[in-house]
Formats: sequence, C-alpha cells, structure tokens
Amino acid sequence: MNQNTFHKTKKLIKQFEGFSPQVYTCAGGFQTIGYGHQLRPQENLLQSITQAEADYLLDQDLHLMAPAVSRLITVALTPNQWIALISFTFNVGPAALQRSTLRLKVNRKEHYDVPEEFLKWIFSKGQKCLGLMHRRQIEANIYQAKGEIK
Repeated sequence: MNQNTFHKTKKLIKQFEGFSPQVYTCAGGFQTIGYGHQLRPQENLLQSITQAEADYLLDQDLHLMAPAVSRLITVALTPNQWIALISFTFNVGPAALQRSTLRLKVNRKEHYDVPEEFLKWIFSKGQKCLGLMHRRQIEANIYQAKGEIK
C-alpha cells in the first residue's frame, strides 16, 4: 500500500471510529481506545492517551491489516478498493474477511457484486447497527469509486 492510500485509509478509519482517550467497550464488546484500537491481552492502558499516541496505535494496526488483506486478496485492486477492504478488515478482523463471501467475490473479480457483500456486515451482537450500516455503505461506495474520502 503506497503512502497516499495509507493516509486516505487512516483518515477514513478516524472518521468512522472517532477518538477516545479512555478505554471503552465498543459495540462488539471489545475493550478499545484511541481510534478503534482493540486492546490486546498484554496491553494495560488504564490511563488516558493523547491523539498522537492514538495515531501511533492506528498506524501499527494498519501495518497489521495491510499484509492480511494482501495475503487474502489475490487479485489486483484499485487504491479505492484497497481503502475499502482495509477499513472493512480493520473493523471486522482478518479472520472475518478470510471466511467472507466478500473475499470470494473480490478474488473472482466479481467487482459489481462486492458492494452488496459489504452491506451484509451490519450486525453487532445479532442486531442491525445504524453506524455499521452507514460505514458499510460508505465502504461499498468507495470500493466502487463512487465515494470520496474527505
């Protein structure tokens, strides 16, 4: 992923996640801080963090997501397709991408069907989530090069 794509992906995720200097439990039930960083068992962040520290954590998370997407997606992608898929994977995790029909359709180059697959991932704890509906629509639009990253 080139620097421009990385920057746009980071900006998009920041818009979706928002910033929290304190640990909170996200809709999926995970302990989270900063810009959607899920705490790992070895992390103990009981105090608040700065936006600069949250930026660092997001950078680290994205440097984990990009290789996961590269490993799971075997076809060439446009920058917008990368951005949408990394945002999606950041949110649901590489394991979910791996077992998804979305991944199968991307790898089969069924790009016209992919946006519909994004829209299937709108549930949190079995309930439709308005925030996820909004996020998935934006990711689908970006994947189709219809969305602009502001």
